[in-house]
Amino acid sequence: MSSTEPIEQTVEHLFRREWGKLVAALTKVFGVHNLQLAEDVVQDTLLAALHTWKIKGLPDNPTAWLFTAARNKAIDVLRNQRRGQEYAKQITPLLQSEYTLVPVVHELVNANTIDDDRLRMMFVCCHPSLSTEAQVTLILKTICGFSVTEIAKAFVTSYDTIEKRLYRARQTFRDNKVEFELPPPQELQERLENVLLSIYLLFNEGYNSTNHEALIRKDMMQEAMRLCELICRSPAVPHENAHALMALMCFTASRNDARLDSNGNVLLLKQQDRSKWNRALIENGIYHLEQSAAGDHMSKFHIEAGIAYEHAIARDYAHTNWNHILNCYNLLYHSYPSPVIALNRAIVVAELHGPSKGIETINAIPDITSLKNYYLLPATLGELHWQLKEYDKARDYFKEASRLTQSLIEKRLLEQKIKQPAH
Repeated sequence: MSSTEPIEQTVEHLFRREWGKLVAALTKVFGVHNLQLAEDVVQDTLLAALHTWKIKGLPDNPTAWLFTAARNKAIDVLRNQRRGQEYAKQITPLLQSEYTLVPVVHELVNANTIDDDRLRMMFVCCHPSLSTEAQVTLILKTICGFSVTEIAKAFVTSYDTIEKRLYRARQTFRDNKVEFELPPPQELQERLENVLLSIYLLFNEGYNSTNHEALIRKDMMQEAMRLCELICRSPAVPHENAHALMALMCFTASRNDARLDSNGNVLLLKQQDRSKWNRALIENGIYHLEQSAAGDHMSKFHIEAGIAYEHAIARDYAHTNWNHILNCYNLLYHSYPSPVIALNRAIVVAELHGPSKGIETINAIPDITSLKNYYLLPATLGELHWQLKEYDKARDYFKEASRLTQSLIEKRLLEQKIKQPAH
């Protein structure tokens, strides 16, 4: 092979795809309290793959190669550290003997249990002893294979902050003696809410990246959808809310190819070419929305999926059923009141009753001061004042929004609005 670039690209792709599978499988061996050790072994495995494949070329089955290499490295670590070391509680005695060490590791670290291992790992990452931020950070690092730098960008914080957050989370696992298993049935529903919330936040960061050169991070969106699909397929976990979240993500992701123009500029919903919307994803979203109706509980994801469904089935912007969407927002705000939901509801009010009514509705939002650093508040007010031909006031709001967003692409959109001629 004349160039190593294809090898490096393949390893990077496999890093994303296989990292969480390998970490989960090795955590099953080493124990949750040794999570850092599992990640170190996977890191060493990927570095070895890069080195070996550069010389010998790609193996016929790279995934199988990685699992074999990870097993061998794990066996070496266990042999070197065996005495006095505690690993996964149920199997530690079996790792003390050379007769059982190798067969046990071969049985546990294999590709046939990938889905089950990753599902358990999600629930481990969302242990109730951790904050929501720590849970999402662990999912990004442990299951999705994102670097500390990438996670810091996603949270708009420093590298050191994320390192400390990960260190504290791993220490919490050690202090609480967390096991690699699904929680008991009485805790499963509560833990599931945290798992789905983490997946939702991961997807949202991919859909509208807060601090990245690209507005859309398809890798993050796809990973969130893969994780949610695992829950939808698992017989051990209630499915209704997961199906609702999956529907929401399918409807939202279906618009990806229409969200930017050929120059990389943002196209808002009204400007998008709907022929570029992914019909297969919309159909899949409808399937999951129907599946989500099996239970008697309506979650936030059910209502948001209903809103996204109305956009997905409208043949164009003019035929959007804003009355149905407003009813959904009324229900959403009643059940899950927040200033952000109130702001989104006010946008729908403006669509139905005009910009003046929209501004009035925004000004009536309780706790609106909590949105003072939320760029979509001045961006929305700027849009509504522009519609009222109050151009100077609109531009002031656009400038304020531009100061508040970290996204270069969103800043560019706002700059275009500031410079647009009055009409």
